[in-house]
Amino acid sequence: MIKTIDYLFLYSLGAIWLLLLFNVRCSFAGYSFYLETMARKIDIIKGIPYYPCVSILVPAHNEEKVIERSMLAMLKLDYPRDKLEIIVINDNSKDQTGNILQNLQLQYPDRNLKIITTDDQTGGKGKANALNMGLKQAQGEYIVVYDADNTPEVMSLRYLVYEILSCERYGAVIGKFRTRNKNASMLTKFINIETLSFQWMIQGGRWKLHRLCLLPGTNFIIQKKLLEEIGGWDPKAIAEDTELSIRVYFQGYEIAFMPKAVAWEQEPETLSVWLKQRTRWVKGNIYVLNKFLLSSLHASGPIILDLVYRLVETFLFFSAIIISDVIFVLGLLGIDKISLPGNFIIIWVLAYILFILEISINLTMEKGELNFHNTLLVMLMYFTYCQCWIVVCVRGIYSYTRDAVLKREHVWYKTERF
Repeated sequence: MIKTIDYLFLYSLGAIWLLLLFNVRCSFAGYSFYLETMARKIDIIKGIPYYPCVSILVPAHNEEKVIERSMLAMLKLDYPRDKLEIIVINDNSKDQTGNILQNLQLQYPDRNLKIITTDDQTGGKGKANALNMGLKQAQGEYIVVYDADNTPEVMSLRYLVYEILSCERYGAVIGKFRTRNKNASMLTKFINIETLSFQWMIQGGRWKLHRLCLLPGTNFIIQKKLLEEIGGWDPKAIAEDTELSIRVYFQGYEIAFMPKAVAWEQEPETLSVWLKQRTRWVKGNIYVLNKFLLSSLHASGPIILDLVYRLVETFLFFSAIIISDVIFVLGLLGIDKISLPGNFIIIWVLAYILFILEISINLTMEKGELNFHNTLLVMLMYFTYCQCWIVVCVRGIYSYTRDAVLKREHVWYKTERF
């Protein structure tokens, strides 16, 4: 007789394999996209038909540890100086961020570096609010966003401009980001593998399969007129990039992926900072689902796929992992066990192999990343880093629900720097 625990096991097994198979498919598609990108003949010197005016927006709140290095990288971008302005929104900083920026203005008087400074009344309300303030003063035809810890490579802006000018359907183009401090700790090594996999699997793979990409929080270019048409960034969204992506697609535009536009960024080096950052991401996903899922059921296009994927990942896959872990513990303690016939150890081993396979495929697309050390880390990730996402989901769902019940505004958490 089939017991309740058997039904729960089948549910968790189906949900986990559904996501695994989808991700493996995306990984192979991402590899195909990588080969196409490497084969493309891209001339970012002669291939750009004209140089549009570009405004770079950099939101900065208490960024004294990283802002100078980042600004120096942006000031060195290879792009006509008369066509480029850099706007830093010094958003209610209480440290030396403002002084550092002022010194850079004095050191580079020939560069179009502007500083918007806010106080307790006008600022400190999150990244979306800061970006909207910068958008109001931007003179460029296109807007580029970099986080305050980003150091873009010299030619990265040219690649973004080249790609967005190549197709009138492109409302925005995203670049690739790399982990600058990947060797700082075991955590940053895991994050490095995770971010590379996400970009080639979810960004590159879904672009190849479904013409679907999502804006990251940094290293992307977007049409200014499009931003103004849709009202800029949503100040209530703590995952402002995902929320904006959906509205871009609803306007009938596409978001393309140009992996040759590379920016390096700093990742959390401690578990506490990582937990806070990822909890914000989960809360942001729930906000997006709550805002768009029901209202978008009548719509068409690839963005519906992302909303469904987000729903599956945040709730279905999360619950499946919880259930499978509980069943495993119950069986280990001899309290209860599944009665279904079959060797489920083999199914688990196959799932583990699939996980390693999909991550390894993505690492092959970055020079030097698929090595013995990283292979061992991938094998370890399944039991350590990936399990931490259970805690993140619990925290995110609880925090979002608590804020909703108490009718409190969701607070945007800025990642701490090192």
